[in-house]
Parts: sequence; structure tokens; C-alpha cells
Amino acid sequence: MGSSEEDRPWQSYNTVYTNAKAGMDGVDKEKVQRIVYEMSKGSKYFENEKRKEAFIMQKIESLRAQVDKLTDKDFSHFQMIANKKILELEASRDLSKVWLHTDMDAFYAAVETLENPSLRGKPMAVGSLSMISTANYEARKFGVRAAMPGFIACKLCPDLIFVPTNFEKYTFYSALARKVFRRYDPDFISTSLDEAYLNITEVCINREISSDEVAGELRNAIFEETGLTCSTGVAPNLMLAKVCSDINKPNGQFILPNDRKAIMTFISSLPIRKIGGIGKVTEHVLRDVLGIKTCEDILQNGAFLCALFSSCSSDFFLSVGLGLGRTDTPDIKTRKSISSERTFHATNDENFLFQKLADIAETLSNDMKEKCLSGRTLTLKLKTASFEVRTRAISLQKWIHSKEDILSCASRILKAELPLSLRLIGLRMSQFSDDKNSHVDPMQKSIVAFLSGGDANSTPTPPKKQVCLEVGDKLEDHDGLDFSEGQSKQDVELDFRVADDHTDDKNDDRFSLLCDSHCSVSSSIAENFKMNDSYLDESKPNKSVQPDELTCSVERLIEEVGLIWVDDYICSVCGIELPPSFIEERREHSDYHLAEMLQKEESSRGRGHLAQERFVRKVGHNSEGKRKKQKCPPNEVKHIPIEAFFTKCKKNS
Repeated sequence: MGSSEEDRPWQSYNTVYTNAKAGMDGVDKEKVQRIVYEMSKGSKYFENEKRKEAFIMQKIESLRAQVDKLTDKDFSHFQMIANKKILELEASRDLSKVWLHTDMDAFYAAVETLENPSLRGKPMAVGSLSMISTANYEARKFGVRAAMPGFIACKLCPDLIFVPTNFEKYTFYSALARKVFRRYDPDFISTSLDEAYLNITEVCINREISSDEVAGELRNAIFEETGLTCSTGVAPNLMLAKVCSDINKPNGQFILPNDRKAIMTFISSLPIRKIGGIGKVTEHVLRDVLGIKTCEDILQNGAFLCALFSSCSSDFFLSVGLGLGRTDTPDIKTRKSISSERTFHATNDENFLFQKLADIAETLSNDMKEKCLSGRTLTLKLKTASFEVRTRAISLQKWIHSKEDILSCASRILKAELPLSLRLIGLRMSQFSDDKNSHVDPMQKSIVAFLSGGDANSTPTPPKKQVCLEVGDKLEDHDGLDFSEGQSKQDVELDFRVADDHTDDKNDDRFSLLCDSHCSVSSSIAENFKMNDSYLDESKPNKSVQPDELTCSVERLIEEVGLIWVDDYICSVCGIELPPSFIEERREHSDYHLAEMLQKEESSRGRGHLAQERFVRKVGHNSEGKRKKQKCPPNEVKHIPIEAFFTKCKKNS
């Protein structure tokens, strides 16, 4: 009788090992898992991975529960949806293009071996005891691979040789390889220093040669130019070409004909982990919830996929099951962001952390100047000693690129997070001045400026005893508030009023999704809110709203614009992807759509009337300690506190 999972806990610990990497098919998986488990056990990284594993298991249990609730009628409904999607996707199949994907073999390690022939035939890894960048094929036989800590690799392979990274070398050899790529496709798509996609359709037609011959010719040309080997894959689309290039590694090629039957035969037994875009978490979820292991299994479970996942995700999965992928050359897009980060031993030394931040700011500034970029949204990324990742973003009123400006903003953000023990700091700049498609730019009025009628390029200066606050702001974050004698921040009342449509509970589910994934009112400001229920029901007395009663309510955005975060990260309105951790960016993005909606209303109603009707802010309270309710003229929309607009309150029965 086999041992239980309690006796073999490493079986569920898949953090480092994966046999999806070329050269690792024959590795003793259980041995590698056991060693990785024993070497990691007790570390903070291990504890963080266990927390992530627990979250994944919770998600799996939730999906299983949804499957169990599906009735025969539900299943038939989703089967019809899946069949319709499959027919539509099949109709889009394009077999007119020939794509080639080329991947250099163990690139960093191969470059080091080329320049130091004594390493040939020996297990070697590029990196250090902390982390490995890549390993040669001799080392992979022991289970050593990229993204593995070096000290664990030494346990797997005691004779492993370490070579430090040298990106100047790798960039030089990459440039040589790209010269060869341009001969076959001037518009080739480079995805890294050692990978590229080439459209060889015209080459095959004009020279009247087969794709097999082109692939062999290109591999020989790269070897002659660089002294390095590469593997290639040829297929009708980019997705399949990448899969094919991994089949005969190293120094090999695989050709998939432009024939539907051949494609379906090839894809039927292909493990889903081989597909780009399906990582270990998605593989885990699909396998444990629906028993999906191969691409053929995807089509057989189309109804469940449509029932459990968003339309975007189910379309992707079904496309994979049909062997469909992009066949056109993607348009050259404006760069959306630029970043720099550094990893170091965990420390809470503030002097060290700020010095490291200064170094990163300088690197980021130099990169931006080199590319002539200026941005206005700065994001600070932090990884704590316990491997928790945090991101904090700030949007500025002007575009910046200098080290001084970047460091000044980043230091303020970091200071607010300390004291904290960190092992990684990163900075990312986005919303560039030449980004024509940016959702937010200095010429676009913020929601505050729009509603108060202020100038788009300036921050309105509020009069005395008034303050410009947005939902989620903390009072203590606003310096310079003018409080009268004897008045404190706890006395501040925010008397927002908006025109609100009558709402009901019909959108509670969508509302909850938005609340969970979008934003929430901070506890500090929630404690200061005093909601006058007489605005909603004059029969109810005034009461204080507790923080746990407040959630982020943008009811009209849900009803009129349809804004929800699909799969917890995709905006249902414009498709932009913002993870839940990007709280400030998601709040700003929501404000953009809200302002857009209000601007449409403004075209039919005067700005002054709209501003007066929707956004009145006061600081302080009167001597009686009660708010004076605004009187609504006949046929006017009733004014209610903004708490009812931006937050949803649990109603008393």
C-alpha cells in the first residue's frame, strides 16, 4: 500500500520543479521534489509558498462547489455556449501564414561555454548560490534549472560549477543572432535576448523552398555567425510555433504542417503546461477541478470552462484546445512602462534601503533619458522578508524623468511603509508624455477638477476650511488643513452630495465583485464619516456608520457603464488589466470612467449646475452639531450624501 500524503509532504510542493523545461524529461521528479522540500522547509519563502498554496486550494474548492451546483439545465446551456464559441473560433482559423520560432539553447550557459571551452561537458549554471539564471543541459539532468536557489542546486548536483552573469556578453551575441533574423523577416518579433518569432511566409513563396529548408538554413546561419546553436519550430501561428521549437531541443527543429487534421492530432496529446500563458497555477486548477491534463481535455470540458471562467478566459482555453493562435504581426505599440528593481538580503536598515532606492532611481532615470521618456505615474514595488509583495503608486501633476524627482516621490512612498524588513525594491514609471492611448494625462481633468469646475492643468486651491479629498484618502495625509480653535481632525465632517438614482439590490452580486476587487474607504476616514440617514429615510434617526459597514459603491458605474473587474483584474469597460494590488491605479481608472460618464451628461446639462448638484464639500460642523439638509427645488433630483454613492450601506430591516 502506498504512503499517504502526510508521509510524503513534498509531493504537493511544486514551487521550483517543473518538467516543462527542455532537458528535464528524464529527471527523477520525486527525488527533486523531496530535496527541494527539505532544503526549503522552515524558511520564510517556504511559508509564503504554503500560504499561496492554501489560497489556490481555496479557489479550487470554490470552483468544485460551483461545478456541483450546476444542474442538467445549466450544463446544457453552457454546452450550447461552448459549441457556439468553438464554431466561431474554428471559422477564424488561418492556415495561410508560416511562422518560425527560434530559441537559443541554454543561451547564457552556452555563451560562457563558448568563451571558456573547459566548461564543456560539465554541469554548469550561470548565477550564484542565491539564484540561478540558467543551467546547461548537463546540469538539467540533475533537476537544476533557472529560478532555483543555487544552494539547492548544489544539493541536487554537488559538482555544479557556478559562473557569474555577464549581460554585456549576452547582449553582444544576441545582436549577432538578430542580424540573421533580419535576413528572413525585417519585422521579426523579439521576446527576449534569445527568442524571436519570424514570419517566413514570403521567404517560402519567393524562394520556392519549404519551411523545413528555411528552418535548417537559419539554424546554420546563426551557428556560423555566433558559434551557438538554436532550436526552431515552424507552425501556422505563433502559439504553436513556440511549442514546436521546444520539441527537439537542443539544436533541432520541428515542422507542423499547415493542415487542420495535422494540427488537431498534434494538439490532442499535448500537455496544457506546454502552452504559453498556462502556468503552474492554472495547470493545477484545471487539473484538480476538471481533470484537464491535455489540450484535447479542454474541448471535452468546454461547457464547464464557460460556466466557471470569464468569456475572455474561456475563449483562450478553447482556442488552445483548437490549436489556434495569432497569425498576424502585432502592431508596434507605444511603450507603456519602464522599470528597475534590485534584490538583496532581507534587511530593515533604513539607510541601506534609501541608498538602494537612490541607486534604482538613478538607473530608472538613465533608462528613461536614453529612451527620451517622461512619465507621471510612479509605482514602488516592495518584497518583504516574508516574500509578501506590495505595490504603491502615485500619480503626479507633471511628467518627470530626473533622478531627483523620481527619488523625491519614491522616498515619500517608502517612508510611509517603514519600518519594514525588505528583500526587494523596484520602481516603475508609466503614463508617458508620448502615450497617446493613456487613459489619464495632465490634460484630462481629474474627477475633482471636473466636478469643481477647475482648470485641467492645475490643482484647485480649496477655500479656507475646505479640503479636496477623494474616496480612500486619509485626513492625516492632508497637511495644511485649517482647523478652527478647539477643532480636531476627528471633528471634520465631509458633506458630499450627489444626485443619485433610486437603487435596489438587483446588482448585489456584481456589486460585491467590484467591492472585493476595486477599492475600499480607508478605516481612518470611515471612522470620521457621520451618515445622516434622513437623506435616505426621514423616519430613521442619525447613526454612525462603522467601517465594516462601508464598501466601495459605484452603483451608477456598474449600472450605466458596466464597470466590474472580470477575473479580478480585467476592466469590463476597456479591457485594461490591473491586478488587485494596484489599488491606487484601479481607483484612478474607475475615476476616469466615472468622469467620462459625467462629461457625457455635462453636454446636455450646464457644468455649473452639475457641479453644484453633484459635489458639495464642507469641513467642520455647526454649533448645533447637526447638518442642514439642502432643500431640493420642485422636480429637482434629490441630494444624498456621497456615502450612498461611493459606499453601500447595510440597510436596517
